[in-house]
Amino acid sequence: MSRPGARTLGILCVCLVLLGAGVYAGVRWARDWQGSVTLLANWSGTEREQFEEHVIEPFEEKYRIDVVYQGSSALSQVLAADMAAGNPPDVAVLPGPGELLAYAVDGRLHPLDGLFDAGDYDRFWAPEVTVPGQGAHTYWLPVKTGLKSMVWYAGPAPTAGTAGPPARWCAGLESGATSGWPGTDWVEDILLQQAGPRVYEEWANGRLPWTDDAVRKAWTTWADLVGAGDRARVEQVLTTAFDADCAPGSLEHQGSFRAGHWRQEGGDHVHSSEVVPGAGADAGAWEVSGDLAAVLNPTPEAERLIRYLADPDTALPEYTANRSAAADADQDATEREIWAILREPGRTRCWDASDAMPRTTRDAFHLAVLRTFADPTALDTRLRELDRLREPQNLPVCGAV
Repeated sequence: MSRPGARTLGILCVCLVLLGAGVYAGVRWARDWQGSVTLLANWSGTEREQFEEHVIEPFEEKYRIDVVYQGSSALSQVLAADMAAGNPPDVAVLPGPGELLAYAVDGRLHPLDGLFDAGDYDRFWAPEVTVPGQGAHTYWLPVKTGLKSMVWYAGPAPTAGTAGPPARWCAGLESGATSGWPGTDWVEDILLQQAGPRVYEEWANGRLPWTDDAVRKAWTTWADLVGAGDRARVEQVLTTAFDADCAPGSLEHQGSFRAGHWRQEGGDHVHSSEVVPGAGADAGAWEVSGDLAAVLNPTPEAERLIRYLADPDTALPEYTANRSAAADADQDATEREIWAILREPGRTRCWDASDAMPRTTRDAFHLAVLRTFADPTALDTRLRELDRLREPQNLPVCGAV
């Protein structure tokens, strides 16, 4: 039998060293990490990077809990498929309470009672929801919030009489699987300003028909403002992304996430009620949005993550609804104003209505906006189609009304 050569012995030694290092690393990982939690959300790109850097990584370092992030632009479809397969994520973050309410009624969500100080939040943001047979519980926590009912501009401030022709509006309805939502925002906000919060809440909760005169008026007002049916605009608007740059001198009805773009343009904003034709006596409420975290699998790691997200010292991205959180010293005047409107008590805030509706209705609303922009003459058909999907529910859509 021949003896192994020096080269063979050297390779063997290297392999043994690597094997030992792997065993050590595995033992070290098992000793240091205290478990894992799966998190499903729709954040991607810069938004995901900021959340991972400022929230996930500090959480993992502090608690040694591995966060397995699952991002998807088709969030609702992925979650529904996971549910059907019996393999839901531990924590899901969804935009708005409508879809979460349906999961709570089905017994899929676990109460968050006792995991955070409810007094840190206006009950509009983290309400107690009564589910038949389960009593009243808090089922979701706002991770970040956004302000709507904003019209951005550069130059002279617009009013209802000076908003100009449809071509002045910077508009884009393309957003992948959720295309159409910028238009639903417009219709919702117009109804809120024309008819007031009470009518708006009845409609968002499925207790007011889509064919009601107030709802139809909001649709026709939007169609007239943005030039629905105009061949020169239809293809452009339907294929333009919701976050595309706006030309100088234009107007944009869009949320607080656009503050950075308009800051670069030297722009400002007015409340949409100053622009919406026919704004009523109850105009002035703010439409808002929020990404809400809910627990589907109540593991200790999932509950720890919820506690961390509710901690006032956690550096959440954008605007938090936690009243105990310290203000960001780097915010400019516009950002401070947005922060205050989202958190101050006494303000009338109403959920983005489509986000408060059941998923099927919301998706049909998105599609109806796209079809109506292309052909506003078929509006009554669209409204009757939507009304057939109406499902009455009891969700706190507006706060401080």
